[in-house]
Amino acid sequence: MLEVNNINTFYGKAQALFDLSLRVEESEIFALIGSNGAGKTTLLNTISGLVTPASGNIEFLGKRINGLAPHIIVEMGISHVPEGGRIFNEMTVRENLEMGAYSSHAWKIRWGTLQQVYEIFPVLKEREKQLARTLSGGEHQMLAMGRGLMSRPKLCILDEPSYGLAPKYVEEVFRIINSLREQGITILLIEQNVRHTLETADRACVLENGHIVLDDICDNLLQSDHVRKAYLGL
Repeated sequence: MLEVNNINTFYGKAQALFDLSLRVEESEIFALIGSNGAGKTTLLNTISGLVTPASGNIEFLGKRINGLAPHIIVEMGISHVPEGGRIFNEMTVRENLEMGAYSSHAWKIRWGTLQQVYEIFPVLKEREKQLARTLSGGEHQMLAMGRGLMSRPKLCILDEPSYGLAPKYVEEVFRIINSLREQGITILLIEQNVRHTLETADRACVLENGHIVLDDICDNLLQSDHVRKAYLGL
């Protein structure tokens, strides 16, 4: 579904990604593991068009997307839920969700999509008339994920969806991620909870200082001495 080939990304003169390549297959959960500053969010921003790579190529469903505007990439079927959600606090829950359906295709079918989102996140239906700023941290994240689904994505990019949440909401986020995959949505995931991530995802890569140092199925990565020492504290 997604191919990233030899991407080099800079912020000014500082290079953040170095000849980075990866593949994400359809209907899988693919995770990016790494410490803060490793380049994970930069990679997601590069894929979704928020950052333009200096060189390399990104293809989605066989079509080159690097260099395209972010809204075009969304219309092609990629949804990006950024770290922290970035919801519109002074808009209602319903209005926030509708903002996710701004493309012409998604807008035409928004009512049906909205009902699907409410089935996944019943609390959003209960809170639909509330201002987003009145939501709890867990509800805030559910709203951000729900808004991302309103564009009817084929690939959903999630950046730290459980960051700062209470344990009960962390479990709920991972349940929802599995539910989305069961519905045929491919997931590209950054998540601080490395063990839970590797137990949930199909494949993952380890990103360090802008380089991919490991890329394997998650069962193997859970047994990797490097991963166990650096990220699992074992």
